[in-house]
Amino acid sequence: MKTIYTRPKCLKPAPFHYCPGCGHSIIHRLVCELIDEMDLQGRIICIPPAGCAVLAYNYFDIDVCESAHGRGCAIATGMKRANPEKIIFTYQGDGDMAAIGTAETLHAANRGEKITSIFVNNAVYGMTGGQMAPTTMLGQKTSTSPYGRSPEVEGHPLKITELIGTLPGAAYVTRTSLATPAKIMATKKAIKKALEVQMAGLGYSLVEVLSPCPTNWKVSPKDSFIYLEEKMEKEYPIGVMKDITAKKKDS
Repeated sequence: MKTIYTRPKCLKPAPFHYCPGCGHSIIHRLVCELIDEMDLQGRIICIPPAGCAVLAYNYFDIDVCESAHGRGCAIATGMKRANPEKIIFTYQGDGDMAAIGTAETLHAANRGEKITSIFVNNAVYGMTGGQMAPTTMLGQKTSTSPYGRSPEVEGHPLKITELIGTLPGAAYVTRTSLATPAKIMATKKAIKKALEVQMAGLGYSLVEVLSPCPTNWKVSPKDSFIYLEEKMEKEYPIGVMKDITAKKKDS
């Protein structure tokens, strides 16, 4: 019998520590599948965040360099400039990228650093107890916004991907979702495109992935995917924000 589905070579045989239904495990697999398919295992380096994915080095069988909270793009910038032949990607959550790491992220994108960021947005601080994040939606209840996020008190959700899409150094910026199998495969294609943009030396690339967090959303894993599609995708529409390669094809 022909084997058509197996563990990616660079995904270590270690049990995931993530909660049932968490999107990190899906994204980890997609990343490892691409590393295998693109033959990047000896060239690629991951910069993980503080947060739920802080233990990414337990799962990725590639070089990994941990960063301080929010400093992923700063670490990636230095590493890429010192090792331009390497493929460098940051793996960051909404707190890491949209709160403490906002400055590092925006300035790296504006400079057109030839790095890639995978931005996992689940609209809460997952690891520390489900507190309100910069990406928490209006009306969404969290442990620190028990009555729902109010624009008058907490402000509006910060849409990092739209902001980065306006910057001249950003080459490829997109938002995807894990809500359905088809959207998961579209996420894989987007990450591949982002890595290819980096390899072509075109500038900064970002893939935001809308991801479920059933534990802190207080729903079942099954219902978290429904919530993702019916709630989060309305606040954060999926699609390409910027793609300079498309302009080159049209010209």
